[in-house]
Amino acid sequence: MSADVVVVGAGAGGLAAARALGARGLRVLVLDRQRTPASIAKGEILQPETVRILDGWGVLDALRATGACPVDRLAIRDPQGRPLLALDYGTLPGGYRQILCADYGDLRAVLADGLPAGVEIRWGQRVTGPLRAADGRVTGVRVTGDDGEQEIRAALVVAADGMSSPLRKAVGIDVERREYPHGLVAFDVPGVQVADEVSAYRTERGLCLVYPLPGGRCRVYVQVTPDEFRGRSAADLADWCDRLLAGVPAIRPLGAALRANLHRRQLLAVYRLRAARLTVPGLALLGEAAHAVHPMAAQGVNSSLADAETLAAGLAAGGGLDDAAVDRALRDFDAARRPQLDHVATVSHNAARMITSVSGLPRLLGARMMRRTAANPRLLGLTAGNLSGTNVRPLSLVDRMYQLGLLTDRHAQPPVSAGPATK
Repeated sequence: MSADVVVVGAGAGGLAAARALGARGLRVLVLDRQRTPASIAKGEILQPETVRILDGWGVLDALRATGACPVDRLAIRDPQGRPLLALDYGTLPGGYRQILCADYGDLRAVLADGLPAGVEIRWGQRVTGPLRAADGRVTGVRVTGDDGEQEIRAALVVAADGMSSPLRKAVGIDVERREYPHGLVAFDVPGVQVADEVSAYRTERGLCLVYPLPGGRCRVYVQVTPDEFRGRSAADLADWCDRLLAGVPAIRPLGAALRANLHRRQLLAVYRLRAARLTVPGLALLGEAAHAVHPMAAQGVNSSLADAETLAAGLAAGGGLDDAAVDRALRDFDAARRPQLDHVATVSHNAARMITSVSGLPRLLGARMMRRTAANPRLLGLTAGNLSGTNVRPLSLVDRMYQLGLLTDRHAQPPVSAGPATK
């Protein structure tokens, strides 16, 4: 069996790659080891640049129809809800100036619905390894499923198979993976009304993140120590919730609904991950197989969809599917995405440290950086542009010194209003 492209993994990144590549007229086969998509708290905050990508693929209206919540503002607040730093996305340039808060399952569904005719998804297919030519080039994959073992040949293999990525390991791409010294516990809280805002509370325990979800729900993330929920009884959980609400008065209106949904919590380890390279001949890494950042900065799934858009554009520009054309496209993909991903990793890590540090110099510096940034409209505009993906301009060393209060920014000016958004 053969295809033009085999995509391994049917998460949002893999489906985005299939949609973008299929729209170029390629025969794409998507393989996933799960028999049905798993439900997980991830990929729910879609930045304006991702909204633009989804609009270009013709799925934005369908996602909005699921009840995705438009948000104009991302704010860091103290436990009482007082603003420490606020990013107004309405000041961004261009026509895409809102976050969409959507269910990850809905995002996958709209990406999978109405795929181009040349795209096929097969569930329950475990990829056991890559096929290799004599020179080492990846030429396809080996698969085990209900029909037994088979080999599938392809001009390009896209590894969108997650952070542990067996394909990445099989082709010998090294990865730097670091676990943060804390985890997150996620709650899906129904029957509540929260502000149309992504609210990050900076508390004594670290991060508490709240934002709206479709259907009158909200997501709550709370920073926890690695063993904080180990061996907890129902009474222990109730006491834990009481302490959380006492420590973050701003979320007390969620108390009854949160208590009722403690049993539906998801515990998540938090990692930084960076692959040493994004490609080898015949194969590209995409999404969490290549990169992962702290969820605080809301960049993970956004970077995955940008990967897919860039890869498809490069392959179309390469002029064919022979080895030379695919290799050119892969080189272009690596050259385009690597600096962007490195920038996202830096922005995400710095944003996370400002809020998740609970003691010592990192917490003091985080507070100072927030105060200085909040008082500087130019830095606020730069930060909003970087997080949204719509106007990416890395902060300079001098900007960092302004944030720390080591220099005075004499050019701090409020951003020029961009006018009403069209999307």
